[in-house]
Amino acid sequence: MIQIHNTLSQRKEEFRPLEPGKVRMYVCGMTVYDYCHLGHARVLTAFDVITRYLRHRNYDVTYIRNITDIDDKILQRAEANGEDYLALTDRMIKAMHEDEARLGILPPTKEPRATAYIDEIIAMIHILISKGFAYPADNGDVYFAVDGFEGYGKLSKKKLEDLIAGARVGVSEAKRSPADFALWKAAKAGEVSWPSPWGDGRPGWHIECSAMSTCCLGDTFDIHGGGPDLLFPHHENEIAQSEAATGKPFVNVWMHAGAVRVNKEKMSKSLGNFFTIREILEKYPAEVVRYFLVSSHYRSQVDYSEENLEEAGRTLTRLYTALRGIVPDKKPSVEIAGDADQQFHAAMDDDFNTPGALTVLHALASDINVFRREGRDREASEAAAVMVSLGKVLGILQQDPEAYFKAGNVGDLTAETIESLIAARNKARKERNFAEADRIRDELADNGVVLDDSRDGTSWRRG
Repeated sequence: MIQIHNTLSQRKEEFRPLEPGKVRMYVCGMTVYDYCHLGHARVLTAFDVITRYLRHRNYDVTYIRNITDIDDKILQRAEANGEDYLALTDRMIKAMHEDEARLGILPPTKEPRATAYIDEIIAMIHILISKGFAYPADNGDVYFAVDGFEGYGKLSKKKLEDLIAGARVGVSEAKRSPADFALWKAAKAGEVSWPSPWGDGRPGWHIECSAMSTCCLGDTFDIHGGGPDLLFPHHENEIAQSEAATGKPFVNVWMHAGAVRVNKEKMSKSLGNFFTIREILEKYPAEVVRYFLVSSHYRSQVDYSEENLEEAGRTLTRLYTALRGIVPDKKPSVEIAGDADQQFHAAMDDDFNTPGALTVLHALASDINVFRREGRDREASEAAAVMVSLGKVLGILQQDPEAYFKAGNVGDLTAETIESLIAARNKARKERNFAEADRIRDELADNGVVLDDSRDGTSWRRG
């Protein structure tokens, strides 16, 4: 049975979906005003692996990940760029999908956009007002009255009195209490807006996710996830407004991915250590970046550094080296497959422990190397099949090994030139012209090409 750490209870719990065999999961997606950064990649990859594993365990998973396509930041960026906000969001959504594809992130079952759910958002706000949980303010905004919802703070473990004491109210706000939050924002002059019973405006950020998640998954669903920065106030406010509107429990299991640090400091634009996915993929192969992300448990902090990325590349290369030159057997024996499957499932059933799952893959790689040395080609082929199959659950090891080794930056040399130089080196070695053979090897090394000599010949890979 799968155990999941529930942020709400702050402990691991046996996962029991509301409907046997089916999982309904919602994860907060991007606010599309800029390119996705490493923190986004962390969350995207974590819940991609979770979705892959649940499906691997034969659950029918409905995975909803929203897009916030109307927001203060979006409008401010569009104005700064001198472009329509729709042009900006369409461009950023296209870029986000490209980044996801490169990282091997599978598309969600559905990807609702906030602007497509304005009617549903207005309907939920109307329910909250009618039940006394929300109120229209004199300035045209609509606010959720936090003190009217019993249990506010149960996710973040924050006390309402402390929040009120530390809150600030802006001059333009007409809240009854500093802790209240906006459900509907009155439009400023010239600002994009939609009509509502309270005047032209647009939804607040928190209400978007409550409306989209309940419309797509029902009043109560199995899993809600997101980044660590969303726990409060976003997810706390989602619980309050959703449960106030429906009168039902909102979510059974809350999951939050760990934060990202850069060189042991919090990633932030002010520190100048803020990296987009695109910037990172200019320097490192996408599968290396994915391996780096899955090599840490999804709830742990990730420390991004060039040293850590390079180590991830070396480690992934060891796995592909074991697979090189092997045709995986499509029907591995129960003896080989069963033991690895059991260990892999034991790791992943324990709150999706990807480091433990990777240990199983590395053990299989070691077995393959032993089988090859001993001439046990059938066992090597069977172990390779298991390794590739389990790797798919983590979104790795799906490339042809030769393609993996020969991709990426290899200096100014084309693949054809490299093959020609290797042939010249082999000829020089055959003629015992070792000085020339060494010169060619050094030339290749200077261009980032590593040669591997074996009894089967010479192969090459990027360094």
